[in-house]
Amino acid sequence: MRLILIRHGQTPSNVEHFLDTAVPGPGLTELGLAQAAALPDALAGEPIDGVFASNLVRTQLTADPLAAALGLPVQVRDGLREISAGSLEMRNDRDAIVSYLKTVFRWVEGDLDTRMPGGPDGRETFARFDAVIAELQASGLSMPVIFSHGAMIRVWCTARAENVEPDFIVENALSNTGMAVMESVPGEDGAPESWRLLSWMGEAVGGRSLRDYGEDGPAGEDVVL
Repeated sequence: MRLILIRHGQTPSNVEHFLDTAVPGPGLTELGLAQAAALPDALAGEPIDGVFASNLVRTQLTADPLAAALGLPVQVRDGLREISAGSLEMRNDRDAIVSYLKTVFRWVEGDLDTRMPGGPDGRETFARFDAVIAELQASGLSMPVIFSHGAMIRVWCTARAENVEPDFIVENALSNTGMAVMESVPGEDGAPESWRLLSWMGEAVGGRSLRDYGEDGPAGEDVVL
C-alpha cells in the first residue's frame, strides 16, 4: 500500500501560533480554503481509492475538494487527530511550544513513556494512529489519502519509516497542505512489514502562491530547541 498523508490547510490558530488540538477545532482561513482547492489538480492522475480525515473540522474541510473531484466520501477516523497538547492547549508562548515539541521528539527517539503535560504518552498516540493504518491495509486499499495534522504526520512518518533517522522530524517542517508519501514494504523470511518514506513535500502542494510564510503554526514548523 502507498499512503499519501496531507496536512490540513491554514487555520486562524495557525496564524496566531496556538497549540490548538482539541475537537472540533477551527475552520480554515481564506488561504487555507485556497490550499484545499488546489489539491485536486496537484493529485490529478494518482490512483487514489480512499479519502480519510481526522475528526477535526479543518482536515475535513481540506479533504472536501479532493473527495468531490474523485467522487469519493470523506471518511472520518478519530485516530487521525492531532497529538493532544494536554494542559498546553491554546497556548502560543515559546515555553509551551518547546515543551510540546520536545515531548514528541522524545517519542520518535523511542521514549514512548514520556507524557505530554496533562495529556497522552507516546504509546497511546501511536496506537490510535496505527490502528487506522491497519484498518486501511486490511480493507485492501492501494493508495488512500489521509488528511491529518502537522505534528502527527511528522511524528508517525519519522517513527515508522525505516529509511529516516529520528532527527528527520527536527530538520523537516511540514507547512499547511504539505504532503508525505509512505509505502509499505513486505517483510522477508518472516520479518514484520515495514514502511519507507518515498517523498516529503514540506511546502503547500499548490505552489508558491499558497505558502504560509511562517504562519502555519508550531506543529509543522522548524523550532530551535
